[in-house]
Amino acid sequence: MLLVTGGAGFIGANFVLDWLAQSDEPVVNLDKLTYAGNLETLAPLNGNPRHVFVKGDIGDAALVGELLRTHKPRAIINFAAESHVDRSIHGPEDFIQTNIVGTFHLLEAVRAYWGGLIGDAKKDFRFLHVSTDEVYGSLGGDDAAFTETHRYEPNSPYSASKAASDHLVRAYHHTYGLPVLTTNCSNNYGPYHFPEKLIPLMIVNALAGKALPVYGDGMQVRDWLYVKDHCSAIRRVLEAGRPGEVYNVGGWNEKPNIDIVHTVCSLLDEMRPRTDGISYKAQIAHVTDRPGHDRRYAIDAGKIQRELGWQPAETFDSGIRKTVDWYLRNADWVTHVQSGAYREWTDLHYGKVEGAVA
Repeated sequence: MLLVTGGAGFIGANFVLDWLAQSDEPVVNLDKLTYAGNLETLAPLNGNPRHVFVKGDIGDAALVGELLRTHKPRAIINFAAESHVDRSIHGPEDFIQTNIVGTFHLLEAVRAYWGGLIGDAKKDFRFLHVSTDEVYGSLGGDDAAFTETHRYEPNSPYSASKAASDHLVRAYHHTYGLPVLTTNCSNNYGPYHFPEKLIPLMIVNALAGKALPVYGDGMQVRDWLYVKDHCSAIRRVLEAGRPGEVYNVGGWNEKPNIDIVHTVCSLLDEMRPRTDGISYKAQIAHVTDRPGHDRRYAIDAGKIQRELGWQPAETFDSGIRKTVDWYLRNADWVTHVQSGAYREWTDLHYGKVEGAVA
């Protein structure tokens, strides 16, 4: 039995779906169902006795303790987090409460549970904490990619809160001996991505005939990791990672944001062309950059490849094509997550960039 926290979010839900497709081992899925948690993503598991969903907060120590005592998981995978830099800029308190305070309460409950295990159950138990490359800060154009020993230099309330959670996880290993594993991933993309993020936002807006908002000059560089590859890396770290170690997970795909937007437009031109024959690139609109926007992230995923034999299966070309195709085939899922609150959020962060810029 695994306990997965945040398993209704983008990465967590993909992990749960992939895990249950490949393993007979059951999953207890704990998710608070905030804006990014979406039970519709988990609809393929309806009626599956190997998937137990519980709505709740990782900061609810009584609930977490009850789940641990009842289900006796051999491992916990912690995806639960408030995410997205823009949201943290406008509302940092939720990030402090979930990512720092919530992680603390989760660790305390897990420490008590693990302390009561005996024999192989205690020796084999693992707590895997899923984090981000944003804790490392920003790189210059010629700087070497982030390794696991890179100094933490978070630049947003989101990345600072994730950095704090990473430090707590590390401390619980060194102080109490809790057998933890930490992964720091680069930008994920793929199916079930909430349409506030760059790639799904571009797809959804393009098809709706709306402007494609790009921050500043669009030359912010990110490493892009197909979410299914990330899930396979987590499975591998859980299987063979050394307790106390950190593993960077990346796709070896550094690309400027504007290139990502152009790629999405080109694929849509091919797969769902505009009726007027004009490229979707005509809808691109550059907007005021966000405060403290990190210029470049880059992950060196050499350690996980050397030590655990993992590497991504998808190239960016193959992964982005699969992603665009998924959104074209799953318009109902997109429609259902686009509530009024989502539209107001988009206006707040990107401004009301009306219509298509043709």
